[in-house]
Amino acid sequence: MSKHPVARIIERHKRGEPAGIYSVCSANPSVLKAAMDRAKRTGSHLLIEATCNQVNQFGGYTGLTPQAFLNYTQDLASQTEFPPDQLILGGDHLGPSVWQGEPPDQAMAKAEDLMRAYVAAGFSKIHLDASMSCQGDPIPLPDTTVAERAARLCRVAEETSGGAGSQVYVIGTEVPVPGGTHETLDELQVTTPDEVAMTISNARSSFEALGLERAWERVIAVVVQPGVEFGTDSVVNYRREAAVDLSRTIEQYPGLVYEAHSTDYQPGSALRELVEDHFCILKVGPWLTFAFREAVFALAMIEDELSKGRSQHTVSSLLNVIESTMLTQPQYWKKYYEGDEAEQRLQRRFSLSDRIRYYWSNPEISHALEAMLKNLTSIDIPLTLVSQYLPQQYEAIRRGEIDCSPQVLIRHRIQEVLNLYGSACGESS
Repeated sequence: MSKHPVARIIERHKRGEPAGIYSVCSANPSVLKAAMDRAKRTGSHLLIEATCNQVNQFGGYTGLTPQAFLNYTQDLASQTEFPPDQLILGGDHLGPSVWQGEPPDQAMAKAEDLMRAYVAAGFSKIHLDASMSCQGDPIPLPDTTVAERAARLCRVAEETSGGAGSQVYVIGTEVPVPGGTHETLDELQVTTPDEVAMTISNARSSFEALGLERAWERVIAVVVQPGVEFGTDSVVNYRREAAVDLSRTIEQYPGLVYEAHSTDYQPGSALRELVEDHFCILKVGPWLTFAFREAVFALAMIEDELSKGRSQHTVSSLLNVIESTMLTQPQYWKKYYEGDEAEQRLQRRFSLSDRIRYYWSNPEISHALEAMLKNLTSIDIPLTLVSQYLPQQYEAIRRGEIDCSPQVLIRHRIQEVLNLYGSACGESS
């Protein structure tokens, strides 16, 4: 049986090549289409991951089950003529996270059902994450318990696939808050070599105790904290000198590399250094929807400029619709954004945490966005306005690389971010 595409990339990395892969952690259709368009152009595999909160057997916050998410991505691939054999689906944080408020037995039973649903749907890169305490568990959860529960989930995955050996696994317990932290960034600690050794040792022992030796051969990565993170308005950049010992530790383990979460907003040079230092699976999510939001906001401002003095011109009022919706439905941002009303307004619109990404599927916002795109598609957008609000896209138009349609402008802005990751991972642009 042929090796998993991610395992082949890791083999190249272990041979000394600056090879890696980035993981697109988003369900936003514009983001996924932009990623597919880029991967089709470069001939690269595209790894798309869903989290247990986002997609699960009960629908998650997207309303999608794993099978529905698979169907959704396949539909987008068909629309973009993206080759299906270049698409890899992964499950992130698969474990009892969603059910932490329930007793361990109940939470793990649901986590096992979650695993069955993901593997049955064809997700083949699986992050086993049982690091969270459930109702009545000690806090923090002992490392041995974490490993035992992760091995239980792996057994379910292996049984679901019928022993086909089609999945690769990621282990690790040092997982940042999904979507960026809202705690102080000053306390960020790089994972120690001893912590890595303990995680690997406990996981291997737990796998062997359940007869999962063959599955252990397909464990490809360990989630660690290399010293990168972002908050609402600040970013902790990677400092390779602080991660030297951590980087060298994984060299002792054939077939294993690190997976780095919350790499959003890192400079391109830092992303390249992360891959070189064996953090060669790079997760990115909010930065992509942040770039999408930047482009959409810019187009909304262009639409507003074009409507001035034209009484017959109907505008979408997209920005007002977004603000009104977020105020009346604050559940996705309220506990993350602090400060007075003015500070919260700025964060709702411009925060690096990008909580606005949870609102794009809202019917009123979706309708307003479609109206704006229709309005701008029906006219020739003056290049002077593109230069004012989307200067990098203006330069691409002048170079003859793209046209001036609003959808293309959005796609290009997202792909600017993706290009940084692709370059860091050794892909062509």
